[in-house]
Parts: sequence; C-alpha cells; structure tokens
Amino acid sequence: MRTNYQYFFLILVSVCLSACVGIPEGVKVVEDFISEKYLGQWYEIARLDHSFERGLQRVTAEYSLRDDGGLRVINRGFDENKQQWKQAEGKAYFVGSETEAHLKVSFFGPFYASYVVFELDQPDYQYAFVSGNSTSYLWLLARKPEINQDVIKHFVEKSRSLGFNTDELIFVKH
Repeated sequence: MRTNYQYFFLILVSVCLSACVGIPEGVKVVEDFISEKYLGQWYEIARLDHSFERGLQRVTAEYSLRDDGGLRVINRGFDENKQQWKQAEGKAYFVGSETEAHLKVSFFGPFYASYVVFELDQPDYQYAFVSGNSTSYLWLLARKPEINQDVIKHFVEKSRSLGFNTDELIFVKH
C-alpha cells in the first residue's frame, strides 16, 4: 500500500513540475533560435508585476554559457525604496531542442519556471518578447535601455491578443 502512495506522490510532483515549464495557450515558441546570439546583456523595458521584481527599476538580465551546456542568468535591478541593488543568479536549460526558444530557468534550487521567447528580432536579436508558463508572466527585453515606440506598440498588441493583461504592464525606468 505504501508503494502506491509513493508512486502517486511521484506522479503528482512530476505533473506539478511539468506545469511550471509549460507554455501559455496560443503562444508560439520562436524557432531557429541561436543561443550564442542571445548571450549578453538585455534591458527590461516592460513587465507584468510579480513579487520577485516588485519595486525594481533599471532591471537587466545577463546571459552567458555554463560549463554544463546550460545558460547562466544574472538578473539585476535597483530597489528605489531601499536605495540598493538586488541581484539573483540562476541557470537555464532548453526544455526541448536548442533551436526552440523554450527554456526552464531556476533561481531556487531544483525548482524551474518556464522561459518562453515568443517573438525575437531575427536575425539581429535586438528585442525579445518573453513569457512564463502562464499569461501572468510577461517581459519585453531589448539590447538598449530605450526601444522604438513601434516595437512597444507591437508588443502590447500581440501580448493582448494572446491573453496577457497589458493594462497592468510596468514600464521600467533606466
């Protein structure tokens, strides 16, 4: 009997963990992704609010290669209320093919969250539209701290059409 509970628990954990690296309904992952071109610094232009970035401005993400084939992620932002920088280091791995921009990223031990690039300025990689596993997580990243208003308009329209609540977007000060 105890073995049945163990199997049930393992299945339950597997289902919960796989849900964390899912893709929101209707969102299409960028194909022909080249991770080496994605490396380097990105500026967060806009995001939906969530607890781990609440109150941060001047947010950047730095991507580099890890020895184990994954990506090293360093997120950094300035907390204006506390007048101090916050930084988190994580690791990311491809969920499937390395040519599909769907990764799982972890900042907290064995727990991973989905990182889905659903639009990318190809071939230049100057901006990226990124979601998590649901429409509660959304980011607009760019190689420079300011971006063309046409890109922002396109980001808002496309994201809204996919079910993201774009009325709640936070535009980051740099």
